[in-house]
Amino acid sequence: MWPKKLRRFHSTPLFSLLTILAAPKLDHCKSSMAAARVVTANTAAASLIFKPPPSPSPFRINAALSHHRNLGFDYCFNGKGKGRVVSVLWRRRLFSCRAVYNPELIQAKEEGKPESLDYRVFFLDNSGKIISPWHDIPLSLGNGAFNFIVEIPKESSAKMEVATDELYTPVKQDTKKGKLRYYPYNINWNYGLLPQTWEDPSFSNDEVDGAFGDNDPVDVVEIGEKQRKIGEILQVKPLAALAMIDEGELDWKIVAIALDDPKASLVNDIDDVDKHFPGMLTAIRDWFRDYKIPDGKPANKFGLGNKPANKDYALKVINETNEAWAKLVKRSIPSGELSLETQYQALVHAILSTDGSASCAAVFALTVLRLNLSTTLATVDGLTNADVASKDNDEFGDGD
Repeated sequence: MWPKKLRRFHSTPLFSLLTILAAPKLDHCKSSMAAARVVTANTAAASLIFKPPPSPSPFRINAALSHHRNLGFDYCFNGKGKGRVVSVLWRRRLFSCRAVYNPELIQAKEEGKPESLDYRVFFLDNSGKIISPWHDIPLSLGNGAFNFIVEIPKESSAKMEVATDELYTPVKQDTKKGKLRYYPYNINWNYGLLPQTWEDPSFSNDEVDGAFGDNDPVDVVEIGEKQRKIGEILQVKPLAALAMIDEGELDWKIVAIALDDPKASLVNDIDDVDKHFPGMLTAIRDWFRDYKIPDGKPANKFGLGNKPANKDYALKVINETNEAWAKLVKRSIPSGELSLETQYQALVHAILSTDGSASCAAVFALTVLRLNLSTTLATVDGLTNADVASKDNDEFGDGD
């Protein structure tokens, strides 16, 4: 007899998908896999009993993946305490797992010498695996807060950016004709990106002179008082948006403030920025308008009447670019040279590989991939909520 809570998990789409993926590989494991125990970093465990169907063809596997994605489900893990892991999200608003990885457990690791062509900042989860800051770190934190990844610390000039065309999209210094790029003067704010966003170069924005997206994640200008570090992940709230047009491409700048900044509680919208940071929005616009002029290029332009838009408009931009990113990673839009590889996709590839031992390990790694590795696999209840079907569950009971 299945334990009560495990029976509920056994009936979920996640279990059936994992079973389909695991079935052809379980025979390769050295020991009996009638019962497989997944153990996480805090040693809490949950038993998963696989009852494999006949070995599926690649068509069946792809169909299963497509079916569950088309239903609108994201499988991710909620890292709030022991035994509270699985969240199933209905993608109606933001296409984002609320806890794909806990940013507090992610480490930035430097490789190479700073300000060199080989310098990279990679992002590691607490098991030491490399993840993509663009794809694997969640966008939304709920309650109007978002994750922001610092690429360029304030009062610095090296033009750092996420390498969208490299595996796992590390941060590197931008180059032009083989030479490292620098701004002509220091940037006065922390600068970086919103993960899980993308400005679609095939989309013409009628509200901004018909400009097309610049093929990058959305940029953030963080106006807090502290100088942050490359690769630091901050929780921010948006306050305004600037529609910069750079050589005909739309390059949104979301003005935001870190939640841990002393003035964060004072500013919630564009009018508050003018009150508590007088002249700041004009200074940001002018800086981005003029920074290319010393190199002999024309000034950048701005849409929306050359004025910043308010918080609601900024949230609209974030939502639209998140939806564009969702289409990108689902391959609904051609990706060109962009790297879309994530830890999840790497494990799926391993499961479908011919190496039995690697595939077997990947099957079980997949079940804890989107886990903070401080919790254990749990069950999913209530999959009918139209917006978010997510519940925390206690640890597995002994059954009835």
